[in-house]
Amino acid sequence: MSTYTFETNAADAAPVPGGGSALNRRRFLVGVAGLGMLGVSGCVSTQQAAVPAAVAPVKKAPPVIDSNALALYGPLPNEKFPIAAIDLTKVPSKFYRQQVDYVTEEPVGTLVVDTDNFYLYLVQPDGKAMRYGVGLGRAGFTWAGRGRIGWKQEWPKWTPPDEMIARQPNLAQWGADRGGMPPGLTNPLGSRALYVFQGKVDTLYRVHGTPEYWTVGKAVSSGCVRLMNQDIIDLYERVPSQSPILVLGDPTQPHSHEVAGGSAPQAAG
Repeated sequence: MSTYTFETNAADAAPVPGGGSALNRRRFLVGVAGLGMLGVSGCVSTQQAAVPAAVAPVKKAPPVIDSNALALYGPLPNEKFPIAAIDLTKVPSKFYRQQVDYVTEEPVGTLVVDTDNFYLYLVQPDGKAMRYGVGLGRAGFTWAGRGRIGWKQEWPKWTPPDEMIARQPNLAQWGADRGGMPPGLTNPLGSRALYVFQGKVDTLYRVHGTPEYWTVGKAVSSGCVRLMNQDIIDLYERVPSQSPILVLGDPTQPHSHEVAGGSAPQAAG
């Protein structure tokens, strides 16, 4: 046991009742206290050794974006309203524009909208299709069926229909009586729009761009098909007016589906 040495004066050595001196009694108490401190010190040391050192949180590495994708979705400075590059970290890679193998009974040049998987396909020769990621209408506002692209427009105005204004009165400022919303980077129709007709009737269904590219792959709009601005510009150049369009949703419609890898097999039927 450790020996503790203290300086005292004469009064410290005075005898106390029961024998011994104040000095001895004090030395005893100090010795006991010292042992107690050693014991406490040992507990603290042991517990400190048991606590692991703080570990800095591991930051998730940003996704690696393919150089081809960066080229597809780069800036478009020569547009009427210059378009900035898309931040592809906000768009899942499966929704990037790409050519795929595709089985369908639809003729080449048909637009096929797969509402279940948030894709739009442009049917191409030899069992191929150009695939685009899309955002779609919320449940209750979606439309399905056949139509045609009755009209095409670059940098379109947007005029919300009366029923939409009834649901969202704040849109009245862009009503038909006020000339609609002018084109621009914040216009909901984006840089291009394809207007879907059935016969001579405008279905009010649109295939169009969007400034909110991060909504691709989600149900966000009132019954329309929205693409990233870079994608709708690409599609617009490939699709002539009067092209047929099929929005899947009717189980009686011919079956169309993408083939995972390899060459597309012959369509059934």
